[in-house]
Amino acid sequence: MIKNLLSHVRRVVVKIGSGVISTEEGLDASIVTGLSQSVGQLIDRGFEVILVSSGAVAAGKGALGIHGRPPTIPLKQAAAAIGQTRLMRAYKDAFLEQGRTVAQVLLTRDDLANRRRYLNARNTLMTLLDHRIIPIINENDTVVVDEIRFGDNDNLSAMVTNLVEANLLVILSDVNGLYDRDPRRDPQAQLIPVVERITAEIEGMAGGSANTVGTGGMATKLKAAKKACLYGVGTAIVNGTVPNNLIRLFDGEEVGTYFLPASNRMAAKKHWIAFTKKPRGKLFIDEGAVRALLDGHKSLLPSGVKGVDGGFDRGDAVRLCTLEGEELGQGVINYSLTELLPIMGKKSSEIEKILGYKYGDEIIHRDNLVLNS
Repeated sequence: MIKNLLSHVRRVVVKIGSGVISTEEGLDASIVTGLSQSVGQLIDRGFEVILVSSGAVAAGKGALGIHGRPPTIPLKQAAAAIGQTRLMRAYKDAFLEQGRTVAQVLLTRDDLANRRRYLNARNTLMTLLDHRIIPIINENDTVVVDEIRFGDNDNLSAMVTNLVEANLLVILSDVNGLYDRDPRRDPQAQLIPVVERITAEIEGMAGGSANTVGTGGMATKLKAAKKACLYGVGTAIVNGTVPNNLIRLFDGEEVGTYFLPASNRMAAKKHWIAFTKKPRGKLFIDEGAVRALLDGHKSLLPSGVKGVDGGFDRGDAVRLCTLEGEELGQGVINYSLTELLPIMGKKSSEIEKILGYKYGDEIIHRDNLVLNS
């Protein structure tokens, strides 16, 4: 069954967790070598592979005398600065033995939230793949702050899947996949081989992270899988500490948990708006505007906007809410906060009279709008 599900796959994003390639002592070069050999085999079979690898903090914290997770952000950033070079050296050496070249790509959320930088990152990655060079992506932990963090590399890997238009996301973890109950507490827990749809019940099966070297537990992996599946891409969560599990997956063996892609694929731009572009504020809209958006699939006009919260510029993403505060979705706004305040509640024909110019009749065009339902 799995082999049939993967028969269309040509481009793969493989996310490698800290718990797979590191221990309390630091980076495990032998695991890096084994995974690199598996990736090399996939490339020899004709697949294009992009790696999203954690492990920089785990690789560098020992040099700072840190045991467990770094207790502060500056220590985490310092550990990442030390460890990133060690992580890339391990990958470089492992792939060089196969005659392959790797490239380091460090990203922050801002790099993908800005449409121009998003496309620049995409062009860079596509060029690397065209030249048979293996991109290895990580979050730029040395400069990142909460406002521009991806949150974890599971989330980053889902965004990269959309960025490079991959056909499959593989999340290599230190667990076997998704269980119906927490296997650490219940020995009778059963591994779920295939998930057709990520429901609230499925999300409730996810527990926390069991190790001290990573930031993402099963809950973050399910969120990543959900994002990828909405883009129309299947996701596999596989135990990367088991030798050759990656190859076994592509050989059709039922290793880990496979999440089926959604039948109605979300367009790439709307997926970017929904999951990559971080919202900067809120618009509160009246009942007429709510009906126009939900039932009429219309754009949001200034007459429907009755309140705002937060600050935003033209081109930012904002959340759309009812007057009672229920969130409806989000979209890219055509006007800044200072421009919107004098025109909200007005007719579109009054925009130019009030501002002296206008970018369009719509506050948010329907093509730049993603609704929750």
